[in-house]
Order: sequence, then structure tokens, then C-alpha cells
Amino acid sequence: MILFDYLFAAIPMLGLLIFVHELGHFLVAKACGVRVLKFSIGFGSAIGFGDRRLRWERNGTEYVIAWIPFGGFVRMLGEQMVGDETESSLVPSDARPDEFLESKPSWQKIAITLAGPAMNLGLPILIFMILLWAGIPKTSSVVGMVERDSPAAAAGLLAGDQILAVNGQPVHWWVEVRRAIEDAGPGDLDLRVARDGEEFGLELPLGSREALDEFGEVEAIGWVGLDSRRLPALLGVPGADSPGAQAGLRSGDRVLTVGETEVEDWEEFRSAFQSAPGSQVDLRIAAGVEPDAPERWVTVPALGDLSSLGVISATILVSQVQEGMPAEAAGLAAGDLILEVNDRPAGSFRTFADTVRASGGSSLTIAFAREGEVRRVEITPVLREVPGPFGIDGMQEEVLQVGIAHAMATLPGQQGLDRVRNPLVAFPRALTLTGENIALLLRGLSKLVTLEVSADQIRGPITIVQIARKSLDVGWQAYLSMMIFISINLGVLNLLPIPILDGGQLVIHVIEGVKRSPISFRTREYVQQLGFMLLLMLMGLAFWNDLSGQWTKFIEWLTTEL
Repeated sequence: MILFDYLFAAIPMLGLLIFVHELGHFLVAKACGVRVLKFSIGFGSAIGFGDRRLRWERNGTEYVIAWIPFGGFVRMLGEQMVGDETESSLVPSDARPDEFLESKPSWQKIAITLAGPAMNLGLPILIFMILLWAGIPKTSSVVGMVERDSPAAAAGLLAGDQILAVNGQPVHWWVEVRRAIEDAGPGDLDLRVARDGEEFGLELPLGSREALDEFGEVEAIGWVGLDSRRLPALLGVPGADSPGAQAGLRSGDRVLTVGETEVEDWEEFRSAFQSAPGSQVDLRIAAGVEPDAPERWVTVPALGDLSSLGVISATILVSQVQEGMPAEAAGLAAGDLILEVNDRPAGSFRTFADTVRASGGSSLTIAFAREGEVRRVEITPVLREVPGPFGIDGMQEEVLQVGIAHAMATLPGQQGLDRVRNPLVAFPRALTLTGENIALLLRGLSKLVTLEVSADQIRGPITIVQIARKSLDVGWQAYLSMMIFISINLGVLNLLPIPILDGGQLVIHVIEGVKRSPISFRTREYVQQLGFMLLLMLMGLAFWNDLSGQWTKFIEWLTTEL
């Protein structure tokens, strides 16, 4: 039953991508007057038994859906493949000389070759347009949190402000805000902001911090201390002599109500506290983040703002210290409130995690509060294996960690629906999104060639099947997003100059066009055999990487059982 689930997810995805690729070759070949002998989706014999098979003939072309779904091909008249001994057996008796592939000019051969990868690169544009028509859930450009002592806090930005433009570039979604800030050059950052129905401009200095890029390399990115996610109403009380601590508040307390007003996030708590009437404010507190945590009432003085009360948002409140990790060796314990890392405020767990992962294994100075006292320790992060995308076995990643867990995750930011139903607007958007994905893949390939990325990252059909299944569990949008990713991979990889692939054939057609004569059959055969061997080696590596994690689990199971 589990195998059926995987096949149910993978076969439609792979079948569509293969069909689209081969359809490109087929349509352009027919348009150029080349006879197509066979159009096969999959390899091997046609699906079925005896005379009942998924195979039919029409207008001189045999159409086949074969058992092995990891590929397909279009066989054209006069086309030679590895293993062909003679050409005559493949020539129908009614074939005309102008129907042979070799009879066509080089530009038509090039067009036929490029059509397959072009279809794979064009399919994501169509899928993106479908996704935009249906609407893509996204986080809006509303500020969810402002980190303590950050440039954004100094400039007066508040949670709930909406960013309208960054350096003159209009933004609608938080991904646009984040990208504009992270990619901004040195200097001041100009923001256009909406607050309470009014618009105004802000200029603030652009800071920087280190983070890991998509390939695990350290890069410096722009930073001002803004995020779309909201901070929970989780208290940090670093000083034992503060009014809040004297009233009975402790780090890790979660505010449920201010008087009769229920609050969920830090901004709601701050606003309700500031507007509370009288000289005292009653807070209903949960002693922890668990749903069944004991509750109590605490009466605190109404001092107007939370800083006067001596409480801060518990952005990094340690809930667990992992055994044998650097945090345990340094003496950190559950309940500690992390305040600074390398003398910079720990304004969010994301910033803290990026600092640890981009540290390169260098020692970090961490300041934390415990029982009203601020302490400092030196902690050196260590590499640790963590689950990879979708939790697929064999795709684990190694990242630097110190070994702590945060008490409570941040809350989602304000959501919206990115919907574009005008095709004249959706098409350029889809084209841009496809181009960004192609550029990312090309960066990855270049790093693979220069050995900046390990060959362990090369994956084959087994991983593709797993990814298809896992993405379908997440939802149809995730499934279509993975289809986009794999389609782009097929389109780009098929253009690699490996002789048996489209890219290798393209090189041959270009050479023939330049020399104005065909390459000899023997030379073509040698080149195809070389390409076939290279492709087998590449597929072998991909299969090995696919199976390596499974072999490890099998050996562990075998040794345990025996």
C-alpha cells in the first residue's frame, strides 16, 4: 500500500514531464517534415499483457506507454542510436527521402533538438500562471516584529506597520521586503511605510549580518531587524529588582489577558498594557507555553510602557539543552534567557540561528540572564546532522549548532493571497519566477563543477519519487512547486554537452552546420557510446546516493537483529 502511495504521487509527475519533453521533439519534427517512427513514454515493452497493450499506430508512428517510467524517447527516421547495427531495418518501405532527419538543414535539426528542453523550461511558466490564477498564499509586507536595539527599532518602526516600498521599489509581500533589504548595498535604507492610514518615509542605516545561502555558504546580507513573524506574549525578566520581577513576573511567563483583554502576541500585549486605565494592571499569566500550564493573576504597576516594567520579549528562552552539546558543556540550562551574542542583541531566534550557523565553528560569546543575574559564557558550535528537505532519508544536512531548543516559536505574520488572473500580467510574472529558478539551478551546477558542492547532492529517480510523495502530503501547491523544480532540472540537464543527451546532439548539429557536411556514422557512434558510458556513470552515482541512506538503515537493522 505504501508503494502504491509513492507511485500514485510520482508517476503522474514524471509521466507529464517526460510527455511534455518528448512532445516538443515530436511536434517540431513533424513541423519540419521528419517522419517519427516511435513516440514512447517510458522504456521497455508496452504496458499490458499479450495482445492487450498500451500501444497503437497512427500515420506511420508507433505510440507506446512502457513499463519503466523513468524516461522516454522519440525515434525519428534516419536517427541512429546506441546499439543500432544497420539503418535499413528501421526504414519503412514507403519512406520518402525528404522524411529522413539527415535530409534536413542544420537549423531544423537544432530546432528539433532544442524543442524538448524548451518544453520543460516552458512548462513551469504555465504552472506558475495556473498557481497565480488560483492564488498563492503569501505573507504580506506588514511588520510582525522589530528586534531590540536594531536599526529599525532606533528609527521608530513598530509591529503592525506596513512596508510599501524599499529604496523606491514598491513591495507587496514580505519575501520582496526581505530580498530588497538583504540585497541592498551599503548606505542608508529608504522605506515607505503606512501606519494607521497614513503614509510616511523613513531613512535608517543598513546593518549587516552573516547567514548561509541556499548552498550552505556564508554570505553577508543586509539587516535592519525586521521580520514578518510575530513574537508571542512570552516574557523575559532579566533583572531581579525590576518592578515586574518585584510583582512576581518571571522569564517564561506567558501573558494571556491584560485585564479583560485577551492577547496573543507581543504587540497586542504592549498595546493593551499602555492603554490600561488606573494605576495598576491585572495580568493573567500562564507559567509556561504548554496548553495545560498553571495560570495565575499578577498585579503590576501601570508604568505606561513595558521597558519601565523591566520586561522584554523572550525571543530566545532556553527550554531544553541537548545532552553532550556545547551549550550543556558551557553551563546553559532550561529557563535561561539569552540576551546577546558577540555583544549584539539577540533580537530573534532566526538571527541567533544564522549567527551560529555562519560562525564557521568559531567561539561565540553569549550573554544570558538567570535568576536576575546576567552571565557570559563562551560556546563553540559543532556540526550536527539534521533532517533535510521533507525529512527524506539520505538527504540529511550538516549544520553548526550549540544544542538548545527555544521555548516558543514565533507566530505567523499577516497572510494574503497573491492572485493574478490577467494573463498579460501573469505571464511576465511567471517568466520572471521561472528565470529565477533557472538561475539558481545554474549556480548549483557551477558549484558542483568547481567542487564547492559535494557530488553527494546528485540524486536520481528514487529520491524524485520520495520528493513527489512528500510534497503531495504537504498539498497541491507544494506538489506543483516540486514539478516546476524537476521540470527545470530536466530542461537544463538535457542541455549538458553529453553526447547521448540533447545538449550533445546540439553540439553535433552545430559542428555539422559549420563544416557543412555530416559527421560520419562511425564517429557519431563512438561519440554516442562515450556519452552513453558517461550517462551510465552519472546515473550510477545518482542511484548510489539515492540508496546510500537506505543501505545504512538496512545494515544497522541487520547488525541489531543478528
